[in-house]
Amino acid sequence: MSLLPNILHGFGIPFSALMSVIFGLMIVSFPLGAYAIFNSDIGDDIDYTYPLEKFDIFIAGVNLQIPLEYQIGDLFIIFWSIFVILFVISFLGPKKNFMKIIGNILSNEKTSFSDNYMLNIIKWFSILVLVSAVITIIQESFGIVTEPPDTANDLILFLQISLAPITEEIGFRLILIGIPLFLIYSHKSSIKFFIKSLWSPYSNLHVYDSKKAIGLIVIVGIFFGVAHVISGEPWTTGKILQASVGGIILGWVYFRYGLAAAIILHWATNYFIYSYLFLISELNGISVQNASNHSMIGTFEVILIVSGIVSLAMLFLQYKNSLNSAIVSE
Repeated sequence: MSLLPNILHGFGIPFSALMSVIFGLMIVSFPLGAYAIFNSDIGDDIDYTYPLEKFDIFIAGVNLQIPLEYQIGDLFIIFWSIFVILFVISFLGPKKNFMKIIGNILSNEKTSFSDNYMLNIIKWFSILVLVSAVITIIQESFGIVTEPPDTANDLILFLQISLAPITEEIGFRLILIGIPLFLIYSHKSSIKFFIKSLWSPYSNLHVYDSKKAIGLIVIVGIFFGVAHVISGEPWTTGKILQASVGGIILGWVYFRYGLAAAIILHWATNYFIYSYLFLISELNGISVQNASNHSMIGTFEVILIVSGIVSLAMLFLQYKNSLNSAIVSE
């Protein structure tokens, strides 16, 4: 039993290093995405001043088009600012900031990973990338290819990618998971408590039986995957399994750590990755699809996959360590 904490600390060193590297890359992606919108030529004959007349929202599997006139740059900066605020919130809390908890892991101090949202966001993001890579490899071995919907303009594509983490997390996680969880587990009926419960279900609701919550998360996650191929501009069917797993992970992060964490995790799968793809596309004069085969993106994938493996090992070791602690306390 005494060997397990030492093994956990041993894994904690590369785990902390990988978390810190990914965190740094995330910070850099904020100006890169802004550059793609305001200074690059990815829009060809249109730029950030281009007017759009409708606002697409993907809510609970339904693609809604709200008549709204706006310029690409104006809407982007509003959502970009929201992401910055949520990113800072995730870095600082709920109990310890990201750097403090990394320092605790390295110094082998007793700490709880739930003390910081950002650590868990990056951990589950890397696990999501690892699982998605495995799914892609298996599906392609059976001839199942995952192709995104055709988009007429890359600038509009990046705008849509940037908006999705907020609109989809509200539409799928907050509405389809948050409200039912409140109805199942709430012990108060005030408006204030309702809003707090939607913002962070696990920390506000009395979750006495997590099986119902997990079942709901799985069902909504599968629906999230199916919705990607039946609504709006659909993906090919190969996206169903990948998006379903992603939806389940996003649902769990929302349930356990709240809406801000779920949005930033979704932001990582969309804005964070694509900001580098569009940078490579711009610098090398190649398509976004070809940019995904660039050596720099390959390096990113290796970092994230290794991080996913180490994160899974940390989850397992923490689980075993908690079991041993419970046995000792008895």
